[in-house]
Amino acid sequence: MALLTLTRVSKRFRTDAPPAVDRLSLALEPGRILALLGPSGCGKTTTLRLIAGFEAPEEGRITIGGRVVAEAGSIDVPPEERGVGVVFQDYALFPHLTIEANVAFGLDRRSRDERRARVADVLALVELSGFARRYPHELSGGQQQRVAVARALAPSPAVLLLDEPFSNLDADLRSQMRDEVERVLRATGTTAVFVTHDQEEAFTIADEVGVLSHGRLEQIGSPETIYHRPATPFIAAFVGAADFLPGLVTTEGIVTEIGVFGNVEGREPGEKVRVMIRPDDVTFVPDPAGEAVVVRRYFRGSENLYCLALPSGHRVHSSQPSSAAFATGLRVRPDAHVLHVVTFPAE
Repeated sequence: MALLTLTRVSKRFRTDAPPAVDRLSLALEPGRILALLGPSGCGKTTTLRLIAGFEAPEEGRITIGGRVVAEAGSIDVPPEERGVGVVFQDYALFPHLTIEANVAFGLDRRSRDERRARVADVLALVELSGFARRYPHELSGGQQQRVAVARALAPSPAVLLLDEPFSNLDADLRSQMRDEVERVLRATGTTAVFVTHDQEEAFTIADEVGVLSHGRLEQIGSPETIYHRPATPFIAAFVGAADFLPGLVTTEGIVTEIGVFGNVEGREPGEKVRVMIRPDDVTFVPDPAGEAVVVRRYFRGSENLYCLALPSGHRVHSSQPSSAAFATGLRVRPDAHVLHVVTFPAE
């Protein structure tokens, strides 16, 4: 049974502007982690604010733990009564309060002994037991984030909401804190929704990923489903590099410029389609008689990403080991081994 449910929720900030969230529906089961993924302005943070109660929906209903907390025109439960915890992008710690006081901030209804015990428990959970008497400015960015998570978890919320929680950290610390936060969420069985524009972040932490575009939820599913079976060309291009080649459906398969692929989707012979090609689908070998040409190499440390120009003018990308260095202008013979054949109607 779903712990969090949004049913056709919409939000518009101006009457003359498109909706920030457009008839969005989703359901999240207890203990699951959902990532809302999408580019800036797609509506993911607005969705989070609607769940938290910082914004009210113009249409639709939001239910938490079987209780309707928001329904357009009739119900709007205050944020502090919804049973949600929020970790903000900038952590929003109180600079004049100690770490212990920051974490205890939402525990006013408990006795002093209960507050102290709960603060000690959550600080131990985030491995900051020895920092209770310090102030936020005495902590590193990663430690401040852990305090923010501890404060949000202290009241034992039904749902924890995280708004781009790793965006203020450098790359190495971001990876470390991503693992730390996931460990805490898994250890406590916390149901969580977090917003990000980073697909690696979403795929690493989340049980389910919801991809938004222009306020609409285009697809929701496991990270593997989103990557290997994208529902739209937008999702295919956003969650990992993707090229699209024209294809013709025949009785033998889908014929493209770099190979024939299985018609696993059962399209009708004669239909024209666009075939999604990922860089890890494509290999190549140098060949003076090859029809493709290396036009660009992107060195990424652990790999090289090559851009190959095909005779038709279309381009595909190929991931190769970092030791495989080929010069631009080299003629090559490409080969494709597409494990997950995904097609879209031709434009």
